[in-house]
Amino acid sequence: MLKKRNPEGKMSLGGHLKELRNRLFWSAGFILAGTIIGWFIYTPVFQILQKPIVDLATQQGISATINFGSVVSAFDVQLQVSIFLGVLLASPVWLFNLWAFITPGLKKRERRFTLAFVFSALPLFLVGCYLAWVSLPGFVSTLIAFTPEGSANVINASEYILFTIRILLVFGIAFVLPVVLVLLNFAGLLTAKSILKSWRLAVFIIAVVAALATPVADPMSMLLVMLPLILLYFVAAGITALNDKRRSRRVALIDEEIDTPSSAELDLDS
Repeated sequence: MLKKRNPEGKMSLGGHLKELRNRLFWSAGFILAGTIIGWFIYTPVFQILQKPIVDLATQQGISATINFGSVVSAFDVQLQVSIFLGVLLASPVWLFNLWAFITPGLKKRERRFTLAFVFSALPLFLVGCYLAWVSLPGFVSTLIAFTPEGSANVINASEYILFTIRILLVFGIAFVLPVVLVLLNFAGLLTAKSILKSWRLAVFIIAVVAALATPVADPMSMLLVMLPLILLYFVAAGITALNDKRRSRRVALIDEEIDTPSSAELDLDS
């Protein structure tokens, strides 16, 4: 009934604030539930996170170990990992709520892209995290290689966990950005021409992101991060170009129908 009276979903400022509060509440609730699950699966996850260090120490005979430097350090690390897992597990929910909060400001036709955003952004986010995870041993190996011979590398657990989480998040978010470009285009807020025109700026930003995400002075590691991001950027540009052509053809057909006189009009003229 409400949808019939208000098909465009227009709301007052108070309505928007209430909508934001509800979406934040549900997102926080699912993140909390994911954090609780993360707390119980912390042990196997931590073993996976420290695997690059363990493998490196075993294979290369390097004295490297993760150290908990204080009484509360172990608890603090477990809490950080649990929250990260909570955000990761609840990502379909908060991604949906993020875009669903924005869509009421768009036209009714444009709200169809809400689910498309979630179902495309989530796999790309996970692909970015997977690529970061695959690259992590190389990063760790390069950084630990600077340890002088005869010395031991005692790694602070909190710093190492933040290091791995930062890399995973940066990679994941970077892979989602092309989806945002496509959706802005489908919403009529961005054209393929403007995306292609800004390719130099995009490559520069991608290089900066790659430099932040790869904390090693290894050009190859940085290049391996940049290539898929640049490819995704131009794939997004290609998709938006096809959509712009489709939109132009549709507008041309509408204009042609408007300009072409109907049969009734022709009869009146005769």
